[in-house]
Amino acid sequence: MSEDLTLAAKNLQANAQRRWHPQGSQRWLAMLVVLIVLALAWEGVKAIFGLSDQKLPHISAIVSELGTRTRGGAGPLLIITMLQNGAVTFGEALLGFALGGLLGCTLAVGFAASRLLERGLLPFVVGSQTVPILAIAPMVVVGLGQLNAPDWLAKAVVAAYLTFFPVTIGMLRGLRSVPHDALDLMRSYAARSGQTFWKLRLPSALPYLFTSLKVAATASVIGAIVAELPAGSKSGIGVVIINAAQYYNSRPPVLYAAVLIAGAIGLCFYGLVALAERLLIRERKAE
Repeated sequence: MSEDLTLAAKNLQANAQRRWHPQGSQRWLAMLVVLIVLALAWEGVKAIFGLSDQKLPHISAIVSELGTRTRGGAGPLLIITMLQNGAVTFGEALLGFALGGLLGCTLAVGFAASRLLERGLLPFVVGSQTVPILAIAPMVVVGLGQLNAPDWLAKAVVAAYLTFFPVTIGMLRGLRSVPHDALDLMRSYAARSGQTFWKLRLPSALPYLFTSLKVAATASVIGAIVAELPAGSKSGIGVVIINAAQYYNSRPPVLYAAVLIAGAIGLCFYGLVALAERLLIRERKAE
């Protein structure tokens, strides 16, 4: 019976699992073309409108600034300092991503199992996202600081706050995307609710889940950076951005370099989630 259930569930989900993926070389070529176009647009806007280096530095100036040394020439390279701080932010975002993803999946499973629970809690879940993150972050950082919680925990909580909502909505939609015919077939096999969930509902929800996880990955980085902005943070790319903004008049390219590093963190996180999706989907296809 268990083998029949597994075979039936796989056959029902076979079409949903088939996706077209462009070749890796085409992806890299497309990304390279986009970067070239953006660079040309950047330099073109600067030349057409006659913007000074103070307002919009050259791309070459931003890149060369990464190779300068900090602390008046006695410290490490600026790019090393930024990467170290970026690693701190990445760790905070990763923890927040895990916490928010776990909370979102739990809420989605509960909502899918109980309409009453969904009617009672979903409005509060939606309403939580209407509160500006700039208002939430200081309260979380100060509140957990008064409880002597680690500094990284407060930033992870803020990241989780931005992460759990897209995961909840995406996972819930995926769990309810199963065709009624498929559910009827599972019932004809006398499948229990747990078997239906693991063999039918969860595989159906995976594409929706990974789509929401990609959104949550970048959102968690934003949350971690915003949580680093309040006074008292010692490390993180958010601290680098604040310091660069304070000395913008003397070294404008530093701020742009910090923003580029922050964007690179989000892209790396997104890429890791996309890679996990490809590996998992490929493994399921191989089965």
